[in-house]
Amino acid sequence: MIRQTRNVKFAIQSNHSMNVLVTGSTGFIGAALCRALVQQGHQVRAFHRASSNLRLLEDLPVEHLVGDLTQPDTLAPALAGMEVVFHAAAMLGGKHDEPGRMYTVTVEGTRALLNEARRAGVRRVVHTSSVAALGVPPLPARNAAPLLMDETHTWNFRPDYWPYGYTKYLAEMEVQRAVAEGLDVVTVNPAMVVGAGDIYRKSSSLVVRVAQRRLPMLTEGGLNIVHIEDVVAGHLAALQRGQSGQRYILGGHNLSHQAYLQQIAAVVGAPAPTLVLPAGLLRRLALPIRLISPFLDLPFSPVTFRKAGYYFYVDTRKSRTALGLPPPRPVSDAIRAAYDWFIQTGALEAPR
Repeated sequence: MIRQTRNVKFAIQSNHSMNVLVTGSTGFIGAALCRALVQQGHQVRAFHRASSNLRLLEDLPVEHLVGDLTQPDTLAPALAGMEVVFHAAAMLGGKHDEPGRMYTVTVEGTRALLNEARRAGVRRVVHTSSVAALGVPPLPARNAAPLLMDETHTWNFRPDYWPYGYTKYLAEMEVQRAVAEGLDVVTVNPAMVVGAGDIYRKSSSLVVRVAQRRLPMLTEGGLNIVHIEDVVAGHLAALQRGQSGQRYILGGHNLSHQAYLQQIAAVVGAPAPTLVLPAGLLRRLALPIRLISPFLDLPFSPVTFRKAGYYFYVDTRKSRTALGLPPPRPVSDAIRAAYDWFIQTGALEAPR
């Protein structure tokens, strides 16, 4: 059922079961969305590659459809009969970022999906972007409070310094093109998501590295941490209440790197790193570190060194007001959920 209001095109009656496609369905956010949608009584079609790890979906009554964003002929069968699409698929950044592959998957894949969604008569798409698509905030002056980024912030960083963020930004440009052509699309921008189910970061997660005492140092800067359950709630609220063509930051708490690592240490029972490396030095070392990174066990992608010293703090007032989101869960709850899940899945040993 569609209810028209001045700012919102799409609303769901609580008793209306819908056919929903989730791309990126085997990933951290996508699988959590599948679970929540099934619990709400919707018919969920999980779109994923043949090689995807199905662990997060194995107990869910979803329809599996094998395909690939880079193979457009697999998209029409995936979208047939779908009312809603949650587009949570993208190529994550890593130690050895491949800008060309990222562009193909994240940008061209999004373009192909949106084009096919319009042809298929999909009523609404919720596009999972990232706060990375906002670019970088100004470096704070000495002793000055970091500035908050909001939904009006736009890309302002060298693309080769952060391929992941740049491709997420370009994917949002594809969203705007699709909206101009008549497709109803709402964008959500999650911050750093923490919680149970982070399947592709089992070894690189800061929770794992601190617990294993494999994070000897940190640098200046900060980020926003949000619980996976708050991210899922934000997606569902965007489906119901979001305005087509708008973006909504899904954030939790702004924390310095030091404060975040101290919270992790308190949960996992390990010491927090205390050696603070100067951010300016790390930014200057980004290129040589990138060249030798294949031979090192670095806690971060070399691209991350380019962002040392930045405080990726966000203002979530727009999403909280427009989407009616409750206060975010505590960061310690997100860390605990992640830690317990890593133990359950064998990524960490249970404490004695």
